[in-house]
Amino acid sequence: MKAWRLERLGGELGLKDVRVPEPRPGSVLVRIGASVLMSYLKPYVEGKLPIYNPPPGPFTIGTNGVGVVEAVGRDVWHLKPGQRVVLSSHFVARDNVEDPAHILIGLTAGAGAEPVLADWPDGTLAEYALMPVEAVTPAEGLDHLDAAHLAAVGRCIIPYGGLLRGRLAAGEMLVVNGATGAYGSAAVLLGIAMGAGRVIAAGRNRTALEAVSRMGGPRVSTVAVTGDVKADADALRAASGGGAHMAFDMVGQARDPNATLAALHGLRRGGRLVLMGSMTTDLPVPYTTLMLNSWEIIGQFMYPAGAYLRLLDLLRSRLLDISPIRPRVYALAELPAAMEAAATAGNLEYIVMQP
Repeated sequence: MKAWRLERLGGELGLKDVRVPEPRPGSVLVRIGASVLMSYLKPYVEGKLPIYNPPPGPFTIGTNGVGVVEAVGRDVWHLKPGQRVVLSSHFVARDNVEDPAHILIGLTAGAGAEPVLADWPDGTLAEYALMPVEAVTPAEGLDHLDAAHLAAVGRCIIPYGGLLRGRLAAGEMLVVNGATGAYGSAAVLLGIAMGAGRVIAAGRNRTALEAVSRMGGPRVSTVAVTGDVKADADALRAASGGGAHMAFDMVGQARDPNATLAALHGLRRGGRLVLMGSMTTDLPVPYTTLMLNSWEIIGQFMYPAGAYLRLLDLLRSRLLDISPIRPRVYALAELPAAMEAAATAGNLEYIVMQP
């Protein structure tokens, strides 16, 4: 088969002929139908992101994807050849311990998880991928979506993990901070699908916020933040009828904490703030104010194992409409051009590779 193999970060990347993997116990061999590119894949490949801890030695790059089961290994009881599936790069070691290691297949390992990534190094930018069964979710009943369009769930699954962790309930007021980013826009769609009474899309770009509002429909309103914490918090509280029940923070590479602090102060008593962004500075928490308002601050990385099942249920029921997020499709051999496109893709588009 053909696979994009990276020698090491900053090393040679090439489309190679390699053997199709043989299924092993607890694994699923999937014929890839679509693989979604990360916006930062090019600097990752070039070794410009030193915080990442890649597999040792040459490996196949690529993270989330969509495909069809080709074969299964021993100890796989429910998945069968011919089933359509969604693939997750996030894999948590199956050991029954308090703090199991976790990795992103084809990308990086958390602290102490290097042996797990060495066991499962290869991702989805290939014609076939061998995945641990825990990272494979059946996707029947979605025939109205081809592989390229179904791959948009890879954009949704991360913010969905944060909204689940924040216990978003039907009828609640939700603030999405960083709503004009790729994951923030998806969070707006998810908030509507999960029954939020109103979603307040917050960000700095008024034009982009208007596009997000049109995408989300009548239950979405917008607040253009200015950097003034008090004024922005007052605007968020007014837009949410006195304060939000929950704020979801997905700001990207923010150099100051003001927008996140505004989201915190825009909560009503007992509200929750979920942090999933990539702010590059500390968040100064007002201890007494936090205590007096019974606010809850929650950090969340990725999503629980069962999240894809529930996300696909939202799609099947037509509660979640992912059609506003549009794929741009490239052939597998076109990876260099596709990586350039991924780096500049807008918040309502994503780059898909198809063998």
